[in-house]
Amino acid sequence: MLTKTDGIVLHSLKHTDSSAIVTIYTRQFGRASYMVYGANKKKSKFRSAFLQPLSLVSLDVLHVPGKEIQSIKDIRIHYPFTGIPFDPVKNSLAIFIAEVLYRTLKRAEADDNLYQFIEKSVEALDCCQAGLANFHLVFLLKLTRYLGFSPNNDGSDSDFFDLINGDFGRIRPAHAHFLLPQMTRVFSQALQVDYVSMEQLKLNRDVRYKLLEAIVEYYRLHVPDFYGLNSLVVLHALFD
Repeated sequence: MLTKTDGIVLHSLKHTDSSAIVTIYTRQFGRASYMVYGANKKKSKFRSAFLQPLSLVSLDVLHVPGKEIQSIKDIRIHYPFTGIPFDPVKNSLAIFIAEVLYRTLKRAEADDNLYQFIEKSVEALDCCQAGLANFHLVFLLKLTRYLGFSPNNDGSDSDFFDLINGDFGRIRPAHAHFLLPQMTRVFSQALQVDYVSMEQLKLNRDVRYKLLEAIVEYYRLHVPDFYGLNSLVVLHALFD
């Protein structure tokens, strides 16, 4: 049965010279993989521009529960970008965020709240005018709420952040996975801002680098097989 759904492109893998396997987080089915034919051909309806990381698309699909690779009949742009494809910083952030989502959204179940969060975040990135260097940090921290491991205490009066338990506290944890007072304060400050206020988070290059490393470690401790982020090196170079 042909079904319509919106989706967010996470990953594209070349299968043959004329086909690709595209992973999309859909509103109706959650994460799903689709075989796309003719993506690189000029006259194909599956234009490669539609399959760029974080593209917001509308799909006509034949979805068979349990099938590893689904069939796609048509794809259209749902939200036309005005910033991401034309700004090297936004484009690099989109690639990074798409890779993070590809490695975290491994279950197939749909989650409308999560989908709406990602969709609105992508739109915010596309239109972002201020605080762009902090966008990925805010996104990663906000995403933890939907993934089930958001920090559960106010860190305003804390000296340490326990990366394993997600707790702020004044007592140094007995294990090695925690943040020292300076980075704990920065981590707490980052949790308080959103896409509108993120420009208020004043970080120099070194502190921003350390904060990103801390957040990535937090993900590694809570998301199975979360390692080998290829775009992380590019992101560090971008803000170096």
